Amino acid sequence: MELERPTTPETPLARLTRWVLILGALYSLYLVLHPFTPLARAEIPILDIVQLQRSTHVLFLLLGGYLVSFYLPRKRTLGAWIYALFTLVPLYNFLFPSVPGVSLPWEAKAVGLLYWGVAVLPALLPGLKRPADLLAVLLALFPTLYQLRYFEELVYRAVLPQPWDMAMSFGLIMLVLGLVYRLLGPVMPVLVLFFFSYNLYANLFPGAFKGSPQGIDLLLGKTFNETEAGIYGLITGVSAKYLVYFTLLSGMIGALGLGRVVANYALALVGKHPATPGRVTGVASVFMGMFSGSGAADTQFVAALTKPLYERAGYERLIAAGLVATAGTIALITPPVLGSIAFIMVEILQIPLLKVIVMTIGPALLYLTTVLAFNEFYARKAGLKAVAPELGMSRRRYLLRYGFIFLPILLIVAMLYLGYEVRTAASLALVLFIVLTYLDPTLRPRGVGPVLEGLAEGFRTLLPIGTAVTAANLIFAMMVISGLPSKFSQLLQQVSGESLLLATLITAVFSLVLGMGVPPTATYVLTSALTAPAIIALAKENGIPESAAIFATHMFLFYYAVLADVTPPVALSAYAASSVFGTNPLQTGVYAARVALSKYLVGFFFLLSYSGTALLIVPVLENSPPAEAWAMILERFLSVAAGIIYLSASGAGYTRRPLRRWEAWTLGLLAVMLFVPYGPLNLLAFLLGLPFFFK
Repeated sequence: MELERPTTPETPLARLTRWVLILGALYSLYLVLHPFTPLARAEIPILDIVQLQRSTHVLFLLLGGYLVSFYLPRKRTLGAWIYALFTLVPLYNFLFPSVPGVSLPWEAKAVGLLYWGVAVLPALLPGLKRPADLLAVLLALFPTLYQLRYFEELVYRAVLPQPWDMAMSFGLIMLVLGLVYRLLGPVMPVLVLFFFSYNLYANLFPGAFKGSPQGIDLLLGKTFNETEAGIYGLITGVSAKYLVYFTLLSGMIGALGLGRVVANYALALVGKHPATPGRVTGVASVFMGMFSGSGAADTQFVAALTKPLYERAGYERLIAAGLVATAGTIALITPPVLGSIAFIMVEILQIPLLKVIVMTIGPALLYLTTVLAFNEFYARKAGLKAVAPELGMSRRRYLLRYGFIFLPILLIVAMLYLGYEVRTAASLALVLFIVLTYLDPTLRPRGVGPVLEGLAEGFRTLLPIGTAVTAANLIFAMMVISGLPSKFSQLLQQVSGESLLLATLITAVFSLVLGMGVPPTATYVLTSALTAPAIIALAKENGIPESAAIFATHMFLFYYAVLADVTPPVALSAYAASSVFGTNPLQTGVYAARVALSKYLVGFFFLLSYSGTALLIVPVLENSPPAEAWAMILERFLSVAAGIIYLSASGAGYTRRPLRRWEAWTLGLLAVMLFVPYGPLNLLAFLLGLPFFFK
């Protein structure tokens, strides 16, 4: 999501906003240096205690978020009423706790009510939004200061919190949900409030979902005081430990003007051809994904870059928008930056990021293949004219001149391989980008203004992502307290029986539907908590080794959470592309799904057999001898790539000639047979499909 910049940067409030964002960025960067500075011996809590580092990180998110929100439009929707109604459940229980022995003084209740009003009332009364946003900035300071003052005591009273512990916890939850509502809409806050309400009234739910209700004191105490299961748990830690450094990297690239260089590099790699616009789209999306990890933002950038090429070549607008929307989502699975899901996976599975990077290489390449293959067949069928990018110099010269732009990315990969922390690698890459830019006479900016702008813009980009991740941590905490994941997992196993295919199908649909309303991060957190145990158990029953089953399951959930970003009717990448091409967002989403239909099928075959996990490389390398593993990897990639080409030709209705309807359907069926991880069937399907590619 792109947040609007202040329209009047000369005002004191706009300057305050900018400096809060810069300070949030500098705080995160300093944490990388801190162990090597004299202050490391001073034992300063907000610099040395992980829990307080996360608390301070969330404070900067709230301060920056509400200041940025001050400039966002005011509106009231139906979702606002639903959100406000859901907040009444925790509010009532906070004001009138039904837990024996728990009584809050009126001052604590008044403070909790104030936090609720600031966070919720502007959703119903938009005229209150601006003063409420400014008051929220002030109120955001108190939970952090309270935790800093009483941190050691809070840890020991998570189950039996004091009244002011409860007031600060309630206020913090309301502020986080209020900011998520302002930046991302009502769906995710309502989801958090649903799980909160489930804990309070689990005894009222039917059947397998009936449980024991929890007291408001326990929920608020564990949320605020618990070290890893509360609001400052490991998922929030992902924002503080990983995401901020990569959004700063992305913001710095934009502020230094390097985005255009990266885009032109993609243009230089593609020659003059009717399919040039689509080729540039695919390559540029991968390049931008290496630096960004944001699907909608990359879609917007690549759409603006390639729109003139599409118009000159004569592409249909909806086809062009669909290609760009689909390709832009590659950013979320493009190594090494990836999206926030990858880092949550690292924390949940406790594995090195390098393993996740290797596992995403296959899906990213196959995803790119779907875009390029459809583009080639469409360009031939439409008889488009050849176009070439304009660089102002020869392609070869441009490639040699600006190849250094990828050195920071190579630095990240090398440092991860050598075992350095992710944030250390990303921070050094950021510094290297700045140094390279100032050393190059054609790129050198004036003064340090662009560097400060890059820090501010990077932290601004983090705001919706970081607050969504913090809200996802709340969901995770509520589910852990309720025991709901085990109940849902048991239900999934009962419904699917022993069928791994049925379980993955149900989960894929659940993930896509859920992803229509919440960001990919929250989609992954929910689906991994609710469905992963059942799928892993079924995968092991189907002969997949345990480690391979775990990796394949989480990559499957990762992959389908990403697809939600481009799945109609609510597809953020489709909206980003349609805003540039002037197309209907819903139709753009439909065309985006049609352009790369293969992307919806490939994910299933990570899981259906052990050989299917070869698409992820790591599972088979860890469980089979190298020669056998590499043979399996090569066979699966060749089969699936051939299937993608067949399905793309079927969708475009063209190979080397137009296809009749029955021919297109037949080729599509053969494509699915190529996806199935069974060698003889793959060979048969490949041979039967070859005649369609001859005149």
